[in-house]
Amino acid sequence: MRDVSRQLTVDELVELFSGRTRFVEKLAREEDPLGQARDVAHGLTDDEKAEALAAHPRIGERSPEQHGDDPAVLAELAELNREYEERFSFRFVVFVHGRSRAEIVPELRERLQNTRAQELDNGLEALVSIAEDRWRPS
Repeated sequence: MRDVSRQLTVDELVELFSGRTRFVEKLAREEDPLGQARDVAHGLTDDEKAEALAAHPRIGERSPEQHGDDPAVLAELAELNREYEERFSFRFVVFVHGRSRAEIVPELRERLQNTRAQELDNGLEALVSIAEDRWRPS
């Protein structure tokens, strides 16, 4: 079983958070990075939050958590991703946890109604949940 409270290397955090960002760099200095991730995320600037979200794959792109290859769903997600990124200037990130891409479409549509600040927070919360899930043993 993996120890979730131990210090993690930058490389381990890069894997968990889908890229090397200022958020990952800050977490690497923490004794318990996954335990402190939400607090660290709340202390980030909007630019640092957007950078962390930009490192994550778009919904509809290849990732270990996403599944479902219906061309109509992929096309709809591509359009909704474009709309989301145009509106908020950063990527839509959601905790998929075994849901199909088709199941994510309504959530993406709903979150398009939020404010930028709400979506920065929603995205970072999802990013941390994804990292925690990736760290847990299968």
